[in-house]
Amino acid sequence: MATVRLKPGHVQPVWAGHPWIYAQAIDRVEGGVTRGDEVTVVDPRGNFLGRGLYSPGSAIPVRLLIRDETSAIDTALFRGKLERALAARHQLGIGTSDDTTGYRVVHAEGDGIPGLIVDRFGDVLVVQILTVGMKDREAMIFEALTQVFQPRAIIDRTPPGAAKAEGFVEGKGVVRGEAPGAITFKERGIQWSLSADVGQKTGFYFDQRDLRGRVEALAKGKRVLDAYSYIGAFGIGAARGGAAEVVCVDESAAAVEVGAEQARLNGVEKIVSFQRGDARRTMQDAKGSFDITIVDPPRLAPTRGAREQALVMYAKLAELGCRATKPDGLVVLCSCSSAVDLFALTRALATGAVRANVHATVVERAFQGADHPVPAAFGEGLYLKAIVARVEKR
Repeated sequence: MATVRLKPGHVQPVWAGHPWIYAQAIDRVEGGVTRGDEVTVVDPRGNFLGRGLYSPGSAIPVRLLIRDETSAIDTALFRGKLERALAARHQLGIGTSDDTTGYRVVHAEGDGIPGLIVDRFGDVLVVQILTVGMKDREAMIFEALTQVFQPRAIIDRTPPGAAKAEGFVEGKGVVRGEAPGAITFKERGIQWSLSADVGQKTGFYFDQRDLRGRVEALAKGKRVLDAYSYIGAFGIGAARGGAAEVVCVDESAAAVEVGAEQARLNGVEKIVSFQRGDARRTMQDAKGSFDITIVDPPRLAPTRGAREQALVMYAKLAELGCRATKPDGLVVLCSCSSAVDLFALTRALATGAVRANVHATVVERAFQGADHPVPAAFGEGLYLKAIVARVEKR
C-alpha cells in the first residue's frame, strides 16, 4: 500500500478529524499507486493519521475513510458504517415515523463515507458516487445497502460532472432490484410520487425539511411566493399550513408539471399555482404583493473562486425578494454554497435591502437538517444556510 506523507504545517486539521487531504498538503507519495487505490496517510515523521482512497489530479487527492491501521475496506466495513448512520438518524427521530419516509441516509463525510450520497425514498434508495475510489468499490456498497435496507430498488444518479472530474463513467438507472414505476414517500405527512428519473440531484431536497416546516407554520392566511420552487416543496407545505394563495415559479417545465401533480395529490391545487418562468422577473413584477417570499436559488458558488460573483447575485436576489414582499412581511433567503458563509449571506441581504429601500431584520436562521450531519472538524460540510428576515419600510 502506498503512503501519502504530509508537509509540516498541514497535520493539525487532519489530526483533529478533517477528512480531506488537499493537494497542497502532500509532500510526496511513497510507493506505486493508481487512481482509486487505498493509501495510508502519515505526518512528516511517519506517524499514522488514517487511510483513504486516492484520486490523482484532484484538488483533494485523498478522502479519509478509516482512522485505524487494520480494518479492511470491504462489504462488512460499509455495512457497519451504514448501520451506524441509520441508528444515528433513528436516535434523532428521523425515519422512525410513517409521517416521514424520505430522508438522507448517507451524507458522505458526515457519515464517514466520503464520496457517497444515499437518499431513501420509502423502499427505494437513490445513490450518487462521487469519487473513483468509491466507484471501484460500488459492488461492495450496493451489497451493503441491500443487506441493511432491503430496498425494492437501488437507483444510481451519479452526476456526470463528478464522474468526469474523477475519470470514470457514471452509472445510470436501476443497479439493484426492479425499476419502480414511481418513487413514493412522505415528508412530514405530505405525500410525494415522483418518476424514477425526475429532477435534480437525487430527485428531492431533503436538506430543507426543517425550514419547510417553519414556513408552513408561518403561512396561515398569507400570500406566499416560492421562487426557484423546483417541484414546490415549500409552496405545498405553505398551502397545507393554511396559506391564502401560493405561487410557485421555476424555469423547468418538467419541475412545474410535476409540482402541479403533487399539489393535486395533496389536495391543495386550488391554493397553489405553478408557473414556468424567471423567478427574478416574477419578484421584480410582484411589487410588494406577497406576505412571504422564499428565495432558494440553485448553488451560485460551486467553488471558492466563484464566491465573490455569487455574493453579487445573492445581493440582487435579496433586493428582488424584498421588493416582492409587503411591509412587515418575511423574506426567506437561502444559499446551498459552502463557499458562502452565514455572515456573507447576511451581508448580501443587508445590501439588497438598502437597494430596495427597506429595513431587513433577521428573525431566524436555519441550516441543513440532522440527516445531513457535519463533523466538528469539517467546516466545509455546513453548506446550507438560510435567513428569515422581516421587511419594514425605511
